Amino acid sequence: MKIERHGLSIGLERIDNSVYLTLKAVGKLSHEDYELITPMIDSALEGLTDPKICALVDGTELDGWAPRAAWDDFKLGIKHRREFAKVAIYGNKRWQEMGAKVGSWFIAGDIRYFDDESAALAWLRQPLS
Repeated sequence: MKIERHGLSIGLERIDNSVYLTLKAVGKLSHEDYELITPMIDSALEGLTDPKICALVDGTELDGWAPRAAWDDFKLGIKHRREFAKVAIYGNKRWQEMGAKVGSWFIAGDIRYFDDESAALAWLRQPLS
């Protein structure tokens, strides 16, 4: 019997005009996951002038997206393309590295892939240029 795991951990912290997002996905992301994520990000950005989002996405247990969730991810990136300043994708799969490159076409900020969590965090801690 195969056990399918699914989970989502989201952390948001707002400091001045910056929003720090941490996201860990387990299993396959669903449309319902984006129904949780999107309003949380929208709420964190509410009332900010020229906000900047720095995000750490832990994809080490991510198995991908359901088709509708992939569309939701694209829409979220486009909606907040100017707000995403830095996105560090920490993963362990080749397709995640390719996804980071493709994602960089759709947001104004910098997206980088890391296979080491400490390196991802060190990069995120560097001041925004």
